[in-house]
Amino acid sequence: MLTVRKAKRQDAEQLRELYFHHLTAFPPAEKQDMKKWESMIQSFEENLFYHLLVGEIGHKIVSSVTLVIIPNLTHNCRPYAVIENVVTHCDFRGNHIATTLMAHASEIARQADCYKIMLLTGSKKESTLHFYENCGFDQHIKTAFLKKI
Repeated sequence: MLTVRKAKRQDAEQLRELYFHHLTAFPPAEKQDMKKWESMIQSFEENLFYHLLVGEIGHKIVSSVTLVIIPNLTHNCRPYAVIENVVTHCDFRGNHIATTLMAHASEIARQADCYKIMLLTGSKKESTLHFYENCGFDQHIKTAFLKKI
């Protein structure tokens, strides 16, 4: 049974494991400061603009999606949202878990009166692009640029 909820401070270790499992091609070289992870996640819990959603089966976090709502002066002062860090553990892919989290994130954005949700992916895999299209995203509407710093 899948539970979708906002992440809590005590989820830090499970989230670190999920992200590192996902990032096996580029694992972080430096040791992780779990107090920083816990502090950041706790600040997200209380933030109305930052939603770190987790998908949990039993007591195991198997997926996450980050949604950030950004206040905006255009579009009649309606905010927009950005989705990042869409991650599902490989053992749980294909079970519509990320689709469920994306639907929750979209509903949060709708309730916040966002006029759009933006999403970037570094993946070129057809299955990933198809997944985002099935979630309602269109890769042909805008052109994205990224500057790494």
